[in-house]
Amino acid sequence: MAPKIPTDADFTSLEPNLHLAISFPSPPESTTTFLILFHGFGDNESSFINFARAMNLPSVTAIAVRGPSVLPPSLLPDPSSSANHFHWGDDVNIDPSTGDIDADPGFERAKTKVLDTLIRGLLITKLGWEMDDIILFGFGQGGSFALGLAAAIANPPRLQEIKEEEDPRTFKGWLKGVVSIGGPLPLSMVSTLSARKKSNSRVLLVQVTGDDVEATEREFESVKRVKWHRSGVDMPRKREEMLPIMAFLAEALSPQHSFGR
Repeated sequence: MAPKIPTDADFTSLEPNLHLAISFPSPPESTTTFLILFHGFGDNESSFINFARAMNLPSVTAIAVRGPSVLPPSLLPDPSSSANHFHWGDDVNIDPSTGDIDADPGFERAKTKVLDTLIRGLLITKLGWEMDDIILFGFGQGGSFALGLAAAIANPPRLQEIKEEEDPRTFKGWLKGVVSIGGPLPLSMVSTLSARKKSNSRVLLVQVTGDDVEATEREFESVKRVKWHRSGVDMPRKREEMLPIMAFLAEALSPQHSFGR
């Protein structure tokens, strides 16, 4: 059976559990792929849906997700603006000796909302799409969350742990691709099984270096790495910074690179 094309009503039905910004291709019926975007620490979904619109990927419905947790006002220059700043972690942990924010605070709450509700519940079970119809794109903490979701999908619960009313099909497969700008793989989201398999989801790491690259390569079969001429982690500013990202997405969207059903 062919998958159903989603409508605005399908996505608004997830509120207030999930807050999403949606951009459909023209026409919406041309949808073949979903690009799910995760903003960085302290940001929100608005700028990322605009980023998706600017990329204008053909036949792609973009879904920008708001992080499930509000950033504590104490971490903002202007505490009155806290309503517009969100994060993906289960908590915000700060190292008292350095003042650095823990890059892996646990992501169980966000994982439940995005993987179980949006991906498995809506896109796969209700609308009939597959895991390999989905690309994840994240920046900073959102990039870490994207990588963690892909790792979790590769090693789902054992069949005997799946509830009777759940469709085992929703626990199988791999993603069309994952892009992380500056976000390392969070080990809290990696299976602890010694016999776990590597994910077939293709990964692009941007501005990720050293041990963080090696940790990703241990969990994924195909990992590409892009390092810009400038240091630091930021969204792409120049054409030459965006080109390798667009090339990766074009390859992922290409029919000859499809995993198939």
